[in-house]
Amino acid sequence: MEVKCIIFDCDGVLVDTERIGNTILLSMAAEHGFEMKIEEAYSSFNGRNLKECFLHIENAICNKLPDDFENEYRQRSFEAFKTQVTPMEGIVEFLNKLEMPYCVASSGPVDKIRLNLEVAGLLDKFENKIFSSYQISSWKPDPGIFLHAAKEMGFEVKDCIVIEDSKAGVIAAIKGGFKVYGLANGYNNEDLRKEGAILFDSYQELEF
Repeated sequence: MEVKCIIFDCDGVLVDTERIGNTILLSMAAEHGFEMKIEEAYSSFNGRNLKECFLHIENAICNKLPDDFENEYRQRSFEAFKTQVTPMEGIVEFLNKLEMPYCVASSGPVDKIRLNLEVAGLLDKFENKIFSSYQISSWKPDPGIFLHAAKEMGFEVKDCIVIEDSKAGVIAAIKGGFKVYGLANGYNNEDLRKEGAILFDSYQELEF
């Protein structure tokens, strides 16, 4: 296939935020009796909306989380993101070489996407090309956000590829009919491969 447009996920694909977010979430959840290793969090939480993550925790502890849990998590993570987010290794060089249209399609809120891209120095590359699940009320593993992004960018599914790092994201893209490349991080390799992604370890490996 001839690739005409690339649709990037954000966290763990463009910006290195997954370790930050998971560490904060596990720390807060531990205060309520929840235990999980960071490696398992990459598989269980990455690519999913927060409400699904919180439900997973509640089911595990057989109890409801406090009403202010989400607000506190967002506040803590936003503060951390403001100073700790960095671009994924090799992504700046990869974007600079791209001669085709590209965009970002994420399950996160627009303000979070913009904050992370800005801190990582990537926002100028994605202005007017940011698509959020919150805009269409459709979250991965539903394919809606990727289909929306392709349509808004003016391309058919067959002309686009998706770059993801989460199981939920790969499932969503495959459901939508997209060819998917999975950025392996050592924790997600088997999940991404099993769901049908073409694995790669570094942006230096990709040529389009």
